[in-house]
Amino acid sequence: MTAIKPFGGFGLGLRKTHYADFLETDVPVDFVEVISENYMAQGGKHLRILEEVRAKHPVILHGVSMSIGAAHGLDPGYLASLRRLAERIEPLWVSDHLCWTRTSAHNSFDLLPLPLTHYALDAVCDNIDHAQETLGRAMLFENPSSYVTFPEDEMAEWEFLAAMAQRTGCGLLLDVNNIYVSSQNHGWSAQDYIAGIPASAVRQMHLAGHTPGEIIVDTHDRPVVDAVWDLFVEAYAGLGDVAVMIERDDAIPPLPELLEELGKARALGAEARETVQ
Repeated sequence: MTAIKPFGGFGLGLRKTHYADFLETDVPVDFVEVISENYMAQGGKHLRILEEVRAKHPVILHGVSMSIGAAHGLDPGYLASLRRLAERIEPLWVSDHLCWTRTSAHNSFDLLPLPLTHYALDAVCDNIDHAQETLGRAMLFENPSSYVTFPEDEMAEWEFLAAMAQRTGCGLLLDVNNIYVSSQNHGWSAQDYIAGIPASAVRQMHLAGHTPGEIIVDTHDRPVVDAVWDLFVEAYAGLGDVAVMIERDDAIPPLPELLEELGKARALGAEARETVQ
């Protein structure tokens, strides 16, 4: 199984709005991340564009429907399609979310939370082992944003992630906005979360915006807020080489605006590293 090599840099999610920018100009990013499912068809315009972008920038494949928490196991057709795409694009790595999205008969098209139990941990680890063996590579898994908890929970989410990484050898994609959203919705400490994550397993970080309210919703439709920037600085200072990206999925602004926000991430990251030297 191919291991995940550390990669330090700052990038953006590639969205259709900015295809022309990436094809026609030299965009100052270290990598791009794409939604895997948008390119898993064999052929077509979008896949051709991704290949052109891949000739200029390293690519990360980020999935939203592997359903790694599914009690009935993983879809073999999905895994086969994802493997074909990975072999064609040769990404830095392949990632998905710690969640479930479907049963054997129905797809929710949403990232649904898991009970944080030892039984669920066993099922997730079995699925990760299967996915990594099928793909022939180690994967990353992202901490989700959540809005409910389960009375059956037996551990904190960061404890679940740490055990999952230790048992399967997978890496972690640390979404800083999701930590903030979930901590506010559930009333636990974001600092405890960061302290409980094994730094050696983290290979990537996401930064995004959210919609405030009595329940904070992870919407990816606005700039990163100050509280999330503060968490990013705290977390980044304790990590090695990681790939950091701005994630915007709705109300997508012109590319220069996202590049300005990415520049802020670079500057804050550099300052964070200086404080620990």
